[in-house]
This record gives sequence, C-alpha cells and structure tokens, in this order.
Amino acid sequence: MTRVLVVDDDFMVARLHSRCVAATEGFTVAGVAHSGSEALRAAELLRPDLVLLDVYLPDMDGLSVLRELRARDPRHQVDALFITAARDAHTIRTALRSGALYYLIKPFHQSALQEQLRHIGALRSRLAGLDEASQEDVDQIFGTRPPGSRELPKGLAQHTAELVERVLREHPQGLSASECAAAGTLSRVSARRYLEYFAETGRADVTLRYGGTGRPERRYRWVA
Repeated sequence: MTRVLVVDDDFMVARLHSRCVAATEGFTVAGVAHSGSEALRAAELLRPDLVLLDVYLPDMDGLSVLRELRARDPRHQVDALFITAARDAHTIRTALRSGALYYLIKPFHQSALQEQLRHIGALRSRLAGLDEASQEDVDQIFGTRPPGSRELPKGLAQHTAELVERVLREHPQGLSASECAAAGTLSRVSARRYLEYFAETGRADVTLRYGGTGRPERRYRWVA
C-alpha cells in the first residue's frame, strides 16, 4: 500500500482528496494536515510514501514544504503530487525542478486525481521490481520518449497500436480482448496481439476474471 499524506488548508477539500485516495486501489490515507508546519510534523511522524500538496498554505507555501521535507531527511525521499490553484509558470517550473511527480490545477474532476494516483502506483511497482533497467523501463518511468517513437515489433502497425491505446485509456476499469475489438472495430485476434504487446512492455496490467467454466478471461487496463 502507498501511504499518502493529504495537505490542504481547506478542510472540505482535504476531506474530498482523502476520500479519493481511499477509493483508489493500493492507496491509503496516512494522515491529513492543513498547514505547512503540520505537514512537516506529520511527515516526520507518519513517514508517508506520497504527499498531496497544496501550494497556498497559511504559514508557508507548498514548495517550501517539499524543500524542507527533502532537506530534513535525504534518505527518506517522499514523492509529491501538487494539487493547487496556482497557475503561474514560475511555480510550475519550481515544482518540477523540486521533483514533483505531477501538478494538478484546481478545479479538476476527481477521476483525474485517481488516474494520477494509479500512474504513480504503477511507477512505484515498476521501480520496486527492477534490479537493472532497460531503456524501455527508463522511458516508462520518466515519460521522456514522445508518443509513437517506440519501435513496434514486426507485424504491428503504429496506427492500430494508437487505436488500441485510445480504447484502453477510455476504459480505465479494464476490458477484455473481445470488448477491445468491439470498441475499436478490430478482429479479436488483432486486438489481443496489441493488448499482449502493451502488457509485455509494462503499459497495461493483466488480471484474470474467473467464470463458471472454461479458461479465465484476461482483462487489460492501461497503466503507462
């Protein structure tokens, strides 16, 4: 489980974010803070894996909170996701250079937060399972390679891969090869090839759904 510290001066907003975290598989709320000083004390006591951090806090800004967290204990490099109404480029650049994993601008739909949490969970799992990284691993972790630049295996077409990726993204709850084929107007065999490729390269998770008889159904969910 990824333990999350929620930091926002608005009690109602903090409660909403906490509910979103609690509803996301693999995540749990370790604590809530409503000021920078509270966040620093809570982080020292609770040792969270991830901090959801507002920029505008009553006593100090969230950027300073993150810098202080990193300075206090360099060995415990807590991850940070900024959730804020701050839109100026300087603040966004500073958050990026401070090592924030992502920056969500308020207001936003709660599904956007859940999507980022799932993405962070996938990154943490990928890193935890690596002893040595390939370039593909690095591209997935840093997101540095632009869309479409990965070389596809022989027999797979870029436009079809983009179609299957779009279908997966539009169905965050996951879907089977048959459902993907129907949504993308493809044959089931073709859809299955691309889905398996995404699974092999770490861009899709595969789960098995067991029915009454026969083989379990393979279901795919986009995680990259």
